Amino acid sequence: METRFVTISCADHVDLGGHLWRSASVAPLGRVVINPATGVLARYYHRYARFLAGHGFDVLTYDYRGIGLSRPERLRGCRYRWRDWGERDFEAVLTFMRDLRSPGPLIVVGHSIGGFLPGLAESAGAIDRMLTVGAQYAWWGDYAGRHRARLFFKWHVAMPALTALYGYFPGRRLGWLEDLPAGVANEWSFRRPRFEQSHPGGERPDVARRVAAVTAPILAVAMSDDELATVPAIRRALGYYAGAERTAVLLSPSDYGRDAIGHFNLFHDRHAPDFWRDTLSWLRDGRNPWPDRVIDK
Repeated sequence: METRFVTISCADHVDLGGHLWRSASVAPLGRVVINPATGVLARYYHRYARFLAGHGFDVLTYDYRGIGLSRPERLRGCRYRWRDWGERDFEAVLTFMRDLRSPGPLIVVGHSIGGFLPGLAESAGAIDRMLTVGAQYAWWGDYAGRHRARLFFKWHVAMPALTALYGYFPGRRLGWLEDLPAGVANEWSFRRPRFEQSHPGGERPDVARRVAAVTAPILAVAMSDDELATVPAIRRALGYYAGAERTAVLLSPSDYGRDAIGHFNLFHDRHAPDFWRDTLSWLRDGRNPWPDRVIDK
């Protein structure tokens, strides 16, 4: 396969850094965009991208503005927001992928917030299929009950206090994900039950309209031991995609011979023989590989 660094230019002249993984197949099965979780470098998904390219897909990994390869020289005082990742960054990514001379459907694999942000892009109607893993938008009321107090203090008390002190969230020095622009950190910290409430009042109807206009079928994966993306959180996020056929499945660590998996570990390469291979059924054929794990709507 061929791998190369790419620069993706957004409409507001912000450049994003990423990598394009081209399949060696004469007729690729499709184009896949991998949307990271908040504060997670795109390189964490490189092994999964390599796996997908080895199975016939052209794959794009990229960092949102303010993160990794898309981080500006100075993060303090940076005005980037969570919503910019969907409205500006993912919009530019869609344009980039549509311009590729590659056959097959345009597919999104979204982890955590990366599985919710696609609906904020004006061109999200171009998506043909979505696979989301732990996709939610971090309203504290959906955190797992026995972890809720700890997570609330960490992300909704400590994070905004540190962000106010430093002018950005210093996550890396704390070992709490990557550094985040203040706007991103504060949108997370002050999240309300309704996602659009983070937008100015006059923009909220348009936000809801854009997400509801997405028609791509969605397969949403939840893990039973995920303290952030609980079943209520998954359902809350999926509720916005009213125009799409939505299927949610609940998996357990024991399904893959593990004691714990949580919010992040499905993208570790130890899952190449099981979860990664299972995802090919959906990405390639649109077939749910876990029909016995479907969550009732």
